Amino acid sequence: MSRVGGVMLAIASLALGAATVAAAAKPAPAPGATAIFAGGCFWCMETAYEGRVGILSVTSGYTGGKEKHPTYEEVSAHETGHFESVEIRYDPARISYAQLLDLFWHSIDPTQADGQFCDRGHQYQSAIFVATPEQRSLAEKSKVDLETSKVLKAPIVTEILPASTFWPAEDYHQDFWKKDPVRYRTYRFGCGRDQRLAALWGKAAVKPLVH
Repeated sequence: MSRVGGVMLAIASLALGAATVAAAAKPAPAPGATAIFAGGCFWCMETAYEGRVGILSVTSGYTGGKEKHPTYEEVSAHETGHFESVEIRYDPARISYAQLLDLFWHSIDPTQADGQFCDRGHQYQSAIFVATPEQRSLAEKSKVDLETSKVLKAPIVTEILPASTFWPAEDYHQDFWKKDPVRYRTYRFGCGRDQRLAALWGKAAVKPLVH
């Protein structure tokens, strides 16, 4: 082998070694599972989960409809059949699906059939979207447990539905509590969400950790 060839081989070996080290140093993808819930305004459902131990991300979006790539305007006009919803990525080693369900129930009014709080319409109705038999089993058990507890004085109308495509909402809706906190807080108070949750659940009502 020529001297030039030997030098080139050495350079290639060093480059390969550096690439291997870089690949080893690259962090592994965050562990996680997914849950999808509809509980009325997705701005408020985001803050029910944000900041809690084990929550990796919360995304506002639309699910449960047949149209592809729905827009906020289309969903609001009842043109697509989608629910406003949130997709939660979480670490099952730090927070369980059962715990997510408990947060969900105590963040909504499960007895309201025409929407949630001041928001009326199909897109604001509450639902749990289950992706696996285990999720369905846990969701159904949590609903039965809530019904038999008699904590609520009216029938529970929240549906348990098969998960379908989740379409992230427009960027301006994501983390709205950060982007426009005054409008977010004004809306939340004006809609009576926290007041109704307190009346339904008392001290068990979920209070956002971020606001």
